[in-house]
Amino acid sequence: MSGVYNRVIPCLLLQDGGLVKTERFKNPKYVGDPINAIRIFNDKYVDELIFLDINASRLNKEPDYDLIARIAGECFMPLCYGGGIKTLEQARKLVAIGVEKISINSMAIYDLELIKQLVSELGSQSVVGAIDIKRNFWGKEYVYDASKSRLTNLNPQIHAQNLVDAGVGEIFINDVSRDGTFSGYNTALVSSIADKINVPLIVCGGASSIGDMQDVFMAGASAAAAGSLFVFYGPHRAVLINYPDYSIVKKLFSSNAA
Repeated sequence: MSGVYNRVIPCLLLQDGGLVKTERFKNPKYVGDPINAIRIFNDKYVDELIFLDINASRLNKEPDYDLIARIAGECFMPLCYGGGIKTLEQARKLVAIGVEKISINSMAIYDLELIKQLVSELGSQSVVGAIDIKRNFWGKEYVYDASKSRLTNLNPQIHAQNLVDAGVGEIFINDVSRDGTFSGYNTALVSSIADKINVPLIVCGGASSIGDMQDVFMAGASAAAAGSLFVFYGPHRAVLINYPDYSIVKKLFSSNAA
């Protein structure tokens, strides 16, 4: 199908070479082998995949290039990777092994110059500015640094705009309080950020159904990302890699189709 359409993206978490799923960024549960998951998603005509290594930055480790090369070698769709990226040279190595998009999260909180370097070298289309967002005790939303497990004093809307000004081609946001909860996306937060930026917005955290994705697109997202929705199935959350039928995704989410 030609035309522009909203994307539906599995967001998969890596830990020690395996796939895991968290709830509110805690208690990672092993859900399988990443290569097997990719093969299933290939058959489902998935738009693209996001892989995030949840330990790399926290443990001050470099990306696992061997694993990522295997992942990239299996992917039939564009691949975005984040985790442990602190230098331009690391990003170059990732691109050389087949990663199309580099996601920068914790480093972007403290070093916008790295973002500018990546954009200058790789182009805006290959750099994603990722933002984790969490509420404080009084319910106010701030940027959360998952690598240090601490809340910053950064306003999410302002931080998103700063990343766009630095040149990122997309913004990825994840609501920590909704991660793995099947409670629906934070559409108010989505709207508040979508209104401030002029690049595509990928939203993660809370998806429980196709209906939630429709809601987040109405709120201004360009892409709906999800983890639990695509790795768990049924009321007992049995591990089962799944994805909506290609024709359903395109019918529901297509816009301006030629």
